[in-house]
Amino acid sequence: MENLIIFIILLSLGYFFGKWAEKNHYNSIIEREKKFLNIPATSFKKPIGEILPIERSDLVRGSVVISVDYFKRILAGLRNFFGGTIQSYETLLDRARREAILRLKESCPKADQIINLRIETSSISKGKKNTIGSVEVLAYGTALYYKSPPSS
Repeated sequence: MENLIIFIILLSLGYFFGKWAEKNHYNSIIEREKKFLNIPATSFKKPIGEILPIERSDLVRGSVVISVDYFKRILAGLRNFFGGTIQSYETLLDRARREAILRLKESCPKADQIINLRIETSSISKGKKNTIGSVEVLAYGTALYYKSPPSS
């Protein structure tokens, strides 16, 4: 009986700490996204908007590895058993994608726009019975820097 109580307490702590950490990460993402709204990122191969002379272009990337917490694994296991969408993994991937794009934009803060944006997702470690241990998301694209208009 004591083991069950300890397990429930640890599970509850994991749940609440995980929710708190996820909420803080989302808040951080939202604040940083506001800062980089001026850099459009698109999957188009050509620049969007008015075509301006390009001074230079650089390959830029951002990546993140996020681990799946124990509580999310338990929820995913239950969802796999009963069927349906695994919302705990959806939020994990959403945070990872947004974080990777933000890190990409942070690597080129003076870029005018990012084109040909691509996102790769992979599982980089497996737990017991081939369950997902952590997820890596890599975002890469081409940062364009326009020529400054000549000063008069």
